[in-house]
Amino acid sequence: MPLMTDRVTQTPVVLVTGAARRIGAEIVRVFHENGYNVIIHYRSSESDARALQQQLNQQRADSAKLLQADLNDPVQVISLACDAVGCYGRVDALVNNASAFYATPVGSITQAHWDALMNSNARAPLFLSQALAGNLRTAQGSIVNLTDINVERGMANFTPYTMAKAALMAMTRSLAQELAPEVRVNSVSPGAILWPEHNGDPQQQAEEQARILAGIPAGKLGTERDIAETVYFIATSGSYMTGENIRVDGGRALA
Repeated sequence: MPLMTDRVTQTPVVLVTGAARRIGAEIVRVFHENGYNVIIHYRSSESDARALQQQLNQQRADSAKLLQADLNDPVQVISLACDAVGCYGRVDALVNNASAFYATPVGSITQAHWDALMNSNARAPLFLSQALAGNLRTAQGSIVNLTDINVERGMANFTPYTMAKAALMAMTRSLAQELAPEVRVNSVSPGAILWPEHNGDPQQQAEEQARILAGIPAGKLGTERDIAETVYFIATSGSYMTGENIRVDGGRALA
């Protein structure tokens, strides 16, 4: 059943989780450029989120809203869904982009690691999709989940993370069947787009980056815009696509 509000806009609306920075922010920009009102979810990057909102609202008044929520908290996940509908009275697209990502070598994995990685990458997307399913059905809308090319081949030292992304991909296929035909559900798997943000040995990082680039047929990193435009296409134009995963990886999965 849809979440209800008295305020309804005629402009389509997208909710993007983890949208203050990096790929999430670029997804927001692409939807906004194409006439959507955007809801920018963030957890702790408030200054980045506010700067993005201000930039977009200067371009088009009242076209961007901010919502803060910790996706580790099930109560806040449901509140996020309710607040999102309250922003403009509708949600036409949900992009589950927020993701915890860090190494957890075997022998060091803790329950806290498991919870944090599963919460942001799998549990929160499921319960957010469930809470918004009624509104997305009314809008004949779309869900796009951000997964990872390493789901299919694994990634040493990142087992809980890849397990969580595998769960998200399984969710994509299951919800595509369950929410059809009103709601389409697809996923996008980025390859090497941005180097991870962490402090480590610069030489080791450079060597690892060179190794990764050598395995990409396209011979270069992708861009945030590459991912964002793919997400937008799937959400808005891929009318006969559901349950699909699109790799945007420069051919890396072929190597």
